[in-house]
Amino acid sequence: MSVLDALPELSTVAARRPAAAAPGGPATATAPARPATATPRVMVVWCPDWPVVAAIAAEELSADDPVAVVATNEVVACSAAARLEGVRRGMRRRDAVGRCPELTLVDANETRDLRAYEQVLSGLEQLVATVTPLRPGICALPVPDRFYGGEPQAAAVIAEMLVEYGVWDCRVGIADGMFAAEQAARRAEAQSWFVVPPQGSSRFLAELEIGALEDADLVSLLRRLGIRRLGEFAALPASDVATRFGRHGSWLHRLARGADVRVAAGRRPPLELAQRVAFEPPLETVEPIVFSTRQTADRFVAELSRHGLVCTTVTVEVRGDRGWQGVRTWGHPRWFGSADLVDRVFWQLQSDPAPEPVCEVRLVPESVESLGDHGDGLWGSATDDRVERGVARLQGMLGPEAVVAPSVQGGRGAAQRQAAVPWGERAEGLRPRSLPWPGSIPPPAPTRVFPRPRPATVVGQDGRSVAVSDRGLVIGEPARFRPDPAGPVLGVQAWAGPWPIDELWWDPDGARQVARFQLVGLDGSAWLMLVEQGEWWTEARYD
Repeated sequence: MSVLDALPELSTVAARRPAAAAPGGPATATAPARPATATPRVMVVWCPDWPVVAAIAAEELSADDPVAVVATNEVVACSAAARLEGVRRGMRRRDAVGRCPELTLVDANETRDLRAYEQVLSGLEQLVATVTPLRPGICALPVPDRFYGGEPQAAAVIAEMLVEYGVWDCRVGIADGMFAAEQAARRAEAQSWFVVPPQGSSRFLAELEIGALEDADLVSLLRRLGIRRLGEFAALPASDVATRFGRHGSWLHRLARGADVRVAAGRRPPLELAQRVAFEPPLETVEPIVFSTRQTADRFVAELSRHGLVCTTVTVEVRGDRGWQGVRTWGHPRWFGSADLVDRVFWQLQSDPAPEPVCEVRLVPESVESLGDHGDGLWGSATDDRVERGVARLQGMLGPEAVVAPSVQGGRGAAQRQAAVPWGERAEGLRPRSLPWPGSIPPPAPTRVFPRPRPATVVGQDGRSVAVSDRGLVIGEPARFRPDPAGPVLGVQAWAGPWPIDELWWDPDGARQVARFQLVGLDGSAWLMLVEQGEWWTEARYD
C-alpha cells in the first residue's frame, strides 16, 4: 500500500471538496486589498498528525484504530481515535497504554515521515513553484492570489488539490509572516483556511496562548513570571528581552510581535552529476572499456566545473550484462580530473576483474566541494601538480595499493598511531583519535618513530637500572642513558613520566605492562623510551 493510497482512510470528515471559486471557508476573515509595498504574504499548509499518517501507511494499519507515535518513551503524535480515548502528546508510553489498552504504538521515524511528505510537496509544486518544507506535515509557500483571484480562492485551490491527492485533513493559514500563517493554519478547520488581514498579524498573535512559541524552557519561565499570552510577551521592551533571554529569546520576541520577515523560498532540486556510459555490445577486455570511458570522464569533470564544483570522492560502478556489479569508492588528495577518473576505472578493473562482459560504467560523485576552495595559492600554497602526476604514474605502474601516504589514528604508543593509507584513498577503518586513550603520551608527537624499538639503557646515580613498580612508581631517578646500543652514554638534562599502561590484563597470553618516559640528553636530543619487565627500549626521537 502506498502512502497516497492509505491517506483517504485517515479522516472522518466528509469527502466533499471546497469549490475553487468559493469566497472563503467558515474560518475565513475578510481581507482588504493590500498596497503594493506591503509585507509579502505567506501561506502555510498544515497536515495534522503527519507522523501518524505516515506510520499508518507504512505499517498498513487501519485508520480507525487508535495509533500513537512514540519517541524516547513519550508520545509525539496520536490519531483522532486515540485522542478520543484520552491519549495526548507528551504523555508517557505507560500512561497512554493505561488510557487506551488497544493503542497501537509505532516508533518515530523521521525518514519515513519525510519520504511520505515528499509526495505532498511534489503535488504542491505542480501549482506553486516555490514551496518551503518546514517539517514533515507543514510547509510554506507564497500566496498566488493574483493568479487565482484572491487569497481565499488560492487557499481553496490548494485544499482541493490536496484532497485530490488523498490528504483529507489539510488546513491553510495566510498571514504577513510565516509564524503567524502557521498559527492561522492551526485555527482553521479541516479542508478550510484562515486568513489574517494584512498588517493584522500582531493583533492576531496577541490573543494566542504563550505555548504557541513551542519552546518548553522559555514558556515555562514566562508562565512563572505571569505572562500567559503572546501579546503580553510582545509588550516587553526588546532590549530587556535581549538582556534576559539572549539571541534566541529576541527571535521569539520578534515572532510574538508579528515581525517575522521570513519568506517562502523554493527547494533547490539536487544536481544530477552522475555520468554513465553504456556498451552495446558489452565489452570483455579492460583496454576498450577504459578507452570508451574517456569521454564520459571529460563530461563528468566539465559538468562539475559548470556548477563551480570539483569532486574529491567518486564511486565507480561497473555492471556486467548478467547482473554482476563491481563498486569501489575512490578518494583524491586534491580533486579528480578526467585522467584521474580513467586511471581509477583501469585500476578497479585490474584489481577486481569482471567475470562477465561489461555493459555499463557509472561515475557517481560522493563528495563535491567548491572549486574556489581548491584553487592555486597566490604564493605556491597549493599542491604541486608535478608531485600528483608523479605519484599517479607510480600507482599506474605498481598498483594503487603500492603507493601509500602516512596518516594518524588513535593509539597509545607512537607506532600504534601510525597508519599507511593508499595515496588518494579515504582513510577508513582507522582507530578513532577522539577516544581518551589513557596512558598515551601528551603532544607534541615524536617526528622519527623507529620501525622496531631499539635496546636502551637508563640508570640512576648509583648505576642501577631505573625501574617502575606495579603501582606506577619510579624506582630510582634517571641520571644517564644510552638510547642507541651503538651510541654514547648521555647525561639526563630533563625527564618526564612515567605513563604506565596495563594492556589486555584479562588475557594471560597478550597481557602487557609498560611505562613510557620522555628523556632529554645534555646534548639537547629528546627521546621517547619505554620500560617493560625491567628492560629499556627506545621507541622514537624528537627532532
